[in-house]
Amino acid sequence: MTLDITQFYQTFFDEADELLAQMEQLLLNLDIAHPDPEDLAAIFRAAHSIKGGAATFGFTALTETTHILESLLDRARNNELVLRKDMIDTFLETKDVLSGQLTDYRASAEPDTAVAKAICAKLEQLHAESRLGAEAAPAAAAPVAAVAPVEAQTAGTAGTAGQGGTPPEHVVEQAVQAAGEWTDGEPAQTGQAAGAGDAAGPHLKITLRGVGEKDQELLSEELGNLGNIVGQVKSGGDLTLWLQTDVTSDDIIAVCCFVIDESQISIGRGTAPADETQQGEPGTPDAADSASAQAAQTTHAGQAEQAASSAPAAHTAAPAQAATHGLFNAPASTATTPAPAAAAPAAASSAPAASVATGVATTTAASAEQDRKAARPAAAAGGAEGSSIRVGVEKVDQLINLVGELVITQAMLAETTSTFDPALHDRLFNGMAQLERNARDLQEAVMSIRMMPMDYVFSRFPRLVRDLAAKLGKEVELVTFGQATELDKSLIERIIDPLTHLVRNSLDHGIETVEARRAAGKDATGQLVLSAAHHGGNIVIEVSDDGAGLRRDKILAKAAKQGMQVSESMSDEEVWNLIFLPGFSTAEQVTDVSGRGVGMDVVKRNIQSMGGHVEITSHAGKGSTTRIVLPLTLAILDGMSVKVGNEIFILPLNFVMESLQPRAEDIYTVANGERVVRVRGEYLPLVALHEVFNVDDAKQEPTQGIVTIMQTEGRRFAMLIDELVGQQQVVVKNLETNYRKVHGISAATILGDGSVALIVDVAALNRETRHAHGAMSLA
Repeated sequence: MTLDITQFYQTFFDEADELLAQMEQLLLNLDIAHPDPEDLAAIFRAAHSIKGGAATFGFTALTETTHILESLLDRARNNELVLRKDMIDTFLETKDVLSGQLTDYRASAEPDTAVAKAICAKLEQLHAESRLGAEAAPAAAAPVAAVAPVEAQTAGTAGTAGQGGTPPEHVVEQAVQAAGEWTDGEPAQTGQAAGAGDAAGPHLKITLRGVGEKDQELLSEELGNLGNIVGQVKSGGDLTLWLQTDVTSDDIIAVCCFVIDESQISIGRGTAPADETQQGEPGTPDAADSASAQAAQTTHAGQAEQAASSAPAAHTAAPAQAATHGLFNAPASTATTPAPAAAAPAAASSAPAASVATGVATTTAASAEQDRKAARPAAAAGGAEGSSIRVGVEKVDQLINLVGELVITQAMLAETTSTFDPALHDRLFNGMAQLERNARDLQEAVMSIRMMPMDYVFSRFPRLVRDLAAKLGKEVELVTFGQATELDKSLIERIIDPLTHLVRNSLDHGIETVEARRAAGKDATGQLVLSAAHHGGNIVIEVSDDGAGLRRDKILAKAAKQGMQVSESMSDEEVWNLIFLPGFSTAEQVTDVSGRGVGMDVVKRNIQSMGGHVEITSHAGKGSTTRIVLPLTLAILDGMSVKVGNEIFILPLNFVMESLQPRAEDIYTVANGERVVRVRGEYLPLVALHEVFNVDDAKQEPTQGIVTIMQTEGRRFAMLIDELVGQQQVVVKNLETNYRKVHGISAATILGDGSVALIVDVAALNRETRHAHGAMSLA
């Protein structure tokens, strides 16, 4: 039976994207002078996993490109390659090419061969340069002590074996396998392919636990493509295969992990039984298989440290057996063989038998290496504690829609029971109260599924800042706060472009060059800060820099030159907002970064389309801050129901500050006919909703109705309504999808009685009053 593996394409694409993002982040944070071995290993593993998956699915271009990158990374992690800044630049460029290839394969297209050849040529050049450098380095003598006489070692071995317990050769095998299992991308046997024979057997023994029958068939077929399956045993949900292959254990894991979790995989060594159903007895080859498998299982459980700690004793007692079985690959004729200086550290760690035989002290290096390797399975075990599943966004959206319908149904029931006597229907009202609480808890739980951390957005900017700062000849440090702050997925994807433009503006216009900063008495390195935090029912995102700040006189002069009506009496806030006008730019020249005046107006429009607003604060010589305020979600909101005439409107509750009934002496009419209301000494523009939406039978005088104080975009204004109906949770329905765009209305909702209510666009009304109030003040 042949199964279609294309069903796993999307899983591979998603995981490859995550691995590339992880690779980029690690490369950007890498200390070139003193690289962290764990970071180098993680970068290598990412490339290796992508290569393994790409090879499985037949993505040739992706496989070939990643293979060359993997080879360089392998040399770097083995201290055979000295990293340089241009190498990191090339690695990052390769990551971009790999991302493009993934995009092409996702669209069922073939990647651009010219781009692939160009980056491969760069990588090959680096590879050649590194090898020439290694060959040119002076070779230092690295004497290796001769192996002790076999007779003496054999006697020591016999004495140890006679004490009972695990035979020493198996202790060595388990310890080496436990440590080797976590040697990134390397075969289980040092320097040899995983399929090569050793003391435990010539075959790779793979045990897959808790796997469904369909997945067993698929994995058997895929593993068969990597070698020759010489035996297999099925036991319920467990499947054990003996594979004759020359691929590494990492390749096996990379293939299997697209179907099952790594914790379900154990890889050991052994000889396939003559009978597939044969059970191993003590002393038979299958017993050795069981020991090997058990060692591998112990490794995956995070207990490799214990197995490794028993290795020194085994090395001392049985080096002859170790050499006989080829575990350390140290022939007896290596007594006077010199080794290259660059390879000396690797030789010291890969040949412990020689060290023990000559009594050379390697405690410090060995313990450091042991600690490093022991940390890996522990970290893997910690990561395996949390589990997750991949669910399509459309399924989550469907679930949210159903919860929205539940909220509407709950509101309808509440509307129906509102006419009942609570004294006569006590249990009904208690049940309705419980239903309301449960519906809200369910809504919050479901909405949290769509929430994503801001790190999804912030992680894109270290590379942008690094590349653009280098291009502009500036030194910039990027600092981020609030990466764990969560925002709805639909909003987090739409905020990327506006934030990217703001970051580019700060780098180009805000932060000065090194010379200018030094002349101003500042640190040569500028600082760009990205932060996110929850504030009430909103999320606040800020982009700050410590650059030159906005120049008020320059903005006013440019606005006057473009024919705009400006005045020196304008507040700083009004002056800063001029840069959001279409076509406005203070740049002296147009570059490929900015200067065309077609960015900030788009930023503002996009943020407003998400129900948010943007504002700027700036201080000359100290820098600027752009503040974006967004709702946490656009699906469900808490609103205040208000009545105007016979119509019901919804005011988003996070904009409502207070409500009051004004006195006649607090109402004033200004020169242009607009009215304002005085609230505790503050004069606020008054917006009558019945005038905005042409509602009949509404109360005309503020003293007869209710005035609600609204605040948005850092500004307050008053809204005249007839009466307050109540507070309720409403499901947001897109009005444009079902009707058309209506000025002053952001969306619609369905009330408990089945009628439709319009949700007021508070920000749009605020902008209108600001324009009218600005014209009034200038008149």
